[in-house]
Amino acid sequence: MFKAESWSDQKIEIIIGNLLRVGVSISAVVVAFGGLLYLTRHGKTLPDYYTFQGEPAALRGFHGIVHNAIALQGRGMIQLGLLLLIATPVVRVLFSIWAFAVERDRMYVGFTIIVLAVLLYSLFGAGAAL
Repeated sequence: MFKAESWSDQKIEIIIGNLLRVGVSISAVVVAFGGLLYLTRHGKTLPDYYTFQGEPAALRGFHGIVHNAIALQGRGMIQLGLLLLIATPVVRVLFSIWAFAVERDRMYVGFTIIVLAVLLYSLFGAGAAL
Protein backbone atom coordinates (compact mmCIF):
# COMPACT_ATOMS: atom_id res chain seq x y z
CA MET A 1 0.00 0.00 0.00
CA PHE A 2 2.72 2.48 1.00
CA LYS A 3 6.11 2.28 -0.60
CA ALA A 4 9.22 3.17 1.33
CA GLU A 5 10.51 5.17 -1.66
CA SER A 6 7.61 7.61 -1.42
CA TRP A 7 8.38 8.39 2.24
CA SER A 8 11.49 10.53 2.59
CA ASP A 9 12.88 11.53 5.97
CA GLN A 10 11.97 15.13 5.25
CA LYS A 11 8.34 14.23 4.47
CA ILE A 12 8.09 12.25 7.72
CA GLU A 13 9.60 15.13 9.71
CA ILE A 14 7.10 17.55 8.17
CA ILE A 15 4.19 15.25 9.03
CA ILE A 16 5.46 14.83 12.60
CA GLY A 17 5.89 18.60 12.97
CA ASN A 18 2.38 19.22 11.68
CA LEU A 19 1.01 16.47 13.93
CA LEU A 20 2.56 18.08 17.00
CA ARG A 21 1.49 21.57 15.96
CA VAL A 22 -2.11 20.52 15.33
CA GLY A 23 -2.30 18.49 18.55
CA VAL A 24 -1.04 21.35 20.71
CA SER A 25 -3.24 23.89 18.89
CA ILE A 26 -6.40 21.83 19.30
CA SER A 27 -5.55 21.26 22.95
CA ALA A 28 -5.02 24.98 23.52
CA VAL A 29 -8.33 25.86 21.87
CA VAL A 30 -10.23 23.27 23.95
CA VAL A 31 -8.58 24.45 27.20
CA ALA A 32 -9.24 28.12 26.37
CA PHE A 33 -12.88 27.40 25.51
CA GLY A 34 -13.27 25.42 28.75
CA GLY A 35 -11.66 28.24 30.70
CA LEU A 36 -14.04 30.77 29.18
CA LEU A 37 -17.02 28.56 30.00
CA TYR A 38 -15.79 28.09 33.56
CA LEU A 39 -15.15 31.79 34.11
CA THR A 40 -18.49 32.73 32.58
CA ARG A 41 -20.35 30.45 34.97
CA HIS A 42 -18.15 30.60 38.08
CA GLY A 43 -16.03 33.74 37.69
CA LYS A 44 -17.73 35.68 40.47
CA THR A 45 -17.74 32.82 42.97
CA LEU A 46 -15.51 33.52 45.94
CA PRO A 47 -13.00 30.74 46.62
CA ASP A 48 -12.99 28.99 49.99
CA TYR A 49 -9.34 28.72 51.00
CA TYR A 50 -10.12 27.25 54.44
CA THR A 51 -11.01 23.80 53.17
CA PHE A 52 -9.30 21.92 50.37
CA GLN A 53 -11.62 20.65 47.68
CA GLY A 54 -9.96 18.38 45.15
CA GLU A 55 -11.16 17.60 41.69
CA PRO A 56 -14.68 16.09 41.62
CA ALA A 57 -14.78 12.30 41.24
CA ALA A 58 -16.47 12.64 37.84
CA LEU A 59 -13.37 14.36 36.46
CA ARG A 60 -10.88 11.71 37.59
CA GLY A 61 -11.62 9.24 34.80
CA PHE A 62 -11.73 9.38 31.03
CA HIS A 63 -15.47 8.68 30.71
CA GLY A 64 -16.39 11.35 33.25
CA ILE A 65 -14.18 13.91 31.53
CA VAL A 66 -15.71 13.18 28.11
CA HIS A 67 -19.24 13.24 29.56
CA ASN A 68 -18.61 16.63 31.21
CA ALA A 69 -16.99 18.02 28.05
CA ILE A 70 -19.95 16.91 25.91
CA ALA A 71 -22.24 18.62 28.44
CA LEU A 72 -20.14 21.78 27.92
CA GLN A 73 -18.99 21.93 31.53
CA GLY A 74 -15.95 24.18 31.86
CA ARG A 75 -13.88 21.85 34.04
CA GLY A 76 -14.61 18.92 31.75
CA MET A 77 -13.50 20.90 28.71
CA ILE A 78 -10.27 21.96 30.44
CA GLN A 79 -9.53 18.37 31.45
CA LEU A 80 -10.28 17.14 27.92
CA GLY A 81 -7.85 19.70 26.51
CA LEU A 82 -5.17 18.47 28.89
CA LEU A 83 -5.84 14.86 27.86
CA LEU A 84 -5.45 15.90 24.23
CA LEU A 85 -2.16 17.57 25.11
CA ILE A 86 -0.92 14.39 26.79
CA ALA A 87 -2.10 12.25 23.86
CA THR A 88 -0.20 14.34 21.29
CA PRO A 89 3.28 12.89 21.93
CA VAL A 90 1.81 9.39 22.19
CA VAL A 91 0.29 9.77 18.72
CA ARG A 92 3.62 11.13 17.47
CA VAL A 93 5.46 8.05 18.72
CA LEU A 94 2.82 5.75 17.20
CA PHE A 95 3.21 7.53 13.86
CA SER A 96 6.99 7.19 14.12
CA ILE A 97 6.66 3.44 14.64
CA TRP A 98 4.46 3.23 11.55
CA ALA A 99 6.82 5.42 9.48
CA PHE A 100 9.88 3.37 10.47
CA ALA A 101 7.98 0.18 9.65
CA VAL A 102 7.10 1.52 6.19
CA GLU A 103 10.80 2.30 5.68
CA ARG A 104 11.58 -1.24 6.88
CA ASP A 105 13.95 0.10 9.53
CA ARG A 106 13.61 -2.63 12.17
CA MET A 107 16.15 -1.17 14.56
CA TYR A 108 14.32 2.16 14.84
CA VAL A 109 10.96 0.38 15.08
CA GLY A 110 12.37 -1.49 18.07
CA PHE A 111 13.77 1.64 19.71
CA THR A 112 10.54 3.54 19.15
CA ILE A 113 8.48 0.69 20.62
CA ILE A 114 10.70 0.90 23.71
CA VAL A 115 10.07 4.66 23.85
CA LEU A 116 6.32 4.01 23.55
CA ALA A 117 6.48 1.43 26.35
CA VAL A 118 8.32 3.85 28.65
CA LEU A 119 5.87 6.62 27.78
CA LEU A 120 2.83 4.44 28.45
CA TYR A 121 4.36 3.13 31.68
CA SER A 122 4.94 6.68 32.86
CA LEU A 123 1.31 7.53 32.08
CA PHE A 124 -0.44 4.42 33.39
CA GLY A 125 1.91 2.11 35.23
CA ALA A 126 3.92 4.42 37.46
CA GLY A 127 0.88 5.52 39.50
CA ALA A 128 -0.17 1.92 40.13
CA ALA A 129 3.28 1.10 41.57
CA LEU A 130 2.94 3.74 44.30
